[in-house]
Amino acid sequence: MTHRLRRAFALILFVFGIGWGTFASAQMADADRDAIRGTIESQIGAFQQDDGPAAYSYASPMIRQLFPSVDIFMEMVRTGYQPVYRPRSVTFGEIVETPRGPEQRVFLTGPDGTNWVAIYTLERQPDGTWKISGCRLVRDDGSIA
Repeated sequence: MTHRLRRAFALILFVFGIGWGTFASAQMADADRDAIRGTIESQIGAFQQDDGPAAYSYASPMIRQLFPSVDIFMEMVRTGYQPVYRPRSVTFGEIVETPRGPEQRVFLTGPDGTNWVAIYTLERQPDGTWKISGCRLVRDDGSIA
């Protein structure tokens, strides 16, 4: 093959690969999308009820290692994640497939009226359930908390 033909072929493969990746991520099963949303909704509901054991049950094993008790976990959430702990409003956005697993965007209004985007990462467990492996808060002005 000539150099030009190889470059054209590589470009076609690259474009096809991007398109296929987009198609594959769009094909996440509705059941998985529902389960991911349900996991996050349930944890936020547990926070709102101050039900630490229930909220902790949605944390991945990695999070449980970092915060080895319900009390330590809840203190971290109360002090560092007020918009998640006591949201005024919650609206679910898109789920994006990443190399780390699915990321769910959740739009929150915190207790002080500030708008946030919570970016949740989740991990599928051996039993098929989804657990929360991380949550990053981004203010509507783009800064990361």
